[in-house]
Amino acid sequence: MTVTEHVRPTAAPETAAQVLSAEQRYADELAFLAAYDDGARPPGWALTPRAVVTFIRGSDGEALKLPADRRTGPDGTELPDSMTIAPKFVGERSLVERCVVTLAGERGLLLVGEPGTAKSMLSELLAAAVCGTSALTVQGTAGTTEDAFRYGWNYALLLAQGPTPQALVDSPVLTAMRTGRVVRIEEVTRCLPEVQDALVSILSDRRMNVPELAGSEDGLIRAVPGFTVIATANLRDRGVSEMSSALKRRFNFETVHPISDADTETDLVRRQATAAVQRAGAAYTVDDAVLDALVTVFRDLRTGRSGEGWDVERPGTVMSTAEAVQVAASLGLAAAYLPGGDALDLVPGHLLGVVRKDDQNDHARLLGYWDGPVRRRAEDGSAMWRRLWDLRENLR
Repeated sequence: MTVTEHVRPTAAPETAAQVLSAEQRYADELAFLAAYDDGARPPGWALTPRAVVTFIRGSDGEALKLPADRRTGPDGTELPDSMTIAPKFVGERSLVERCVVTLAGERGLLLVGEPGTAKSMLSELLAAAVCGTSALTVQGTAGTTEDAFRYGWNYALLLAQGPTPQALVDSPVLTAMRTGRVVRIEEVTRCLPEVQDALVSILSDRRMNVPELAGSEDGLIRAVPGFTVIATANLRDRGVSEMSSALKRRFNFETVHPISDADTETDLVRRQATAAVQRAGAAYTVDDAVLDALVTVFRDLRTGRSGEGWDVERPGTVMSTAEAVQVAASLGLAAAYLPGGDALDLVPGHLLGVVRKDDQNDHARLLGYWDGPVRRRAEDGSAMWRRLWDLRENLR
């Protein structure tokens, strides 16, 4: 009998990370914009409101010129004399501007929309640009407790010393209040209503009472200038807890819509899928025609109408841009690591995996789409859609 020795994989470098935060990925741009725009800034802000919009929406291809007397960063590093800021969020500029104005007024911002519309990404970009960190985050779930919004205790110190400021464990919200930063609350409507309402007094009074420390100056913690909240919520999420009217009144609501332009969405899917495959150590080789067909299917099923004007039965599953990116990345990884076939042949199987996530009846809706727009495009003479029609059997 041969015994195979188990070999541990080589440990990754300590600095390696699968995903970097926005402030890490775009550190150069943030440092450049901080020096480039020296205008008025709200209390606690790392950038001016105008620079925050430029950071998120980009400089429209223009290379921004940095004056000679501002080319040294706060840490002594030399800054480039010019930089073109890349766009990071595909959406209306007016939406980003309204979000920035809301935060400048220290009012709560609630980003709502269907899943996969980049609400979380927008909240991360806003937090990174406004206060330099997006790390102060609470993930809302049915199991989230008030401690996530208020504070907890170091029980070893609590038992040894009783309730003292040293035994207090700050939540991300309390840390943001103390430091004048932005705190992000993901999926706030997945929290139970009584947990959500812990935010009401925080957003209105801008202070937090610690009853256990009553009678001392540590029993009342006041938010310093710059503190505010960005929350996100999905419009089609199951198990959602309705927000109270009192909490709603303390937020400005902004709806993040799906990408309206097909070419813009295709370009975004291509860029993000390429980046995902490159992170996996390969080159992205999926043909643009395959990617165009994939995005077309997603858009048709999402809107319930094809580009030609044919009605399509919408699946219950949200056919989001984020899902399209995942499928496009999977096609790229298969082409890179399991070569030998046509990436187009894999499309039906991946689409079936997407639509079956929520409702089994969506399988029949996908077949109906194949029997409708896919068949009609094939009959019109398109070789790409003819091949997809021939792959209908792969949907069974």
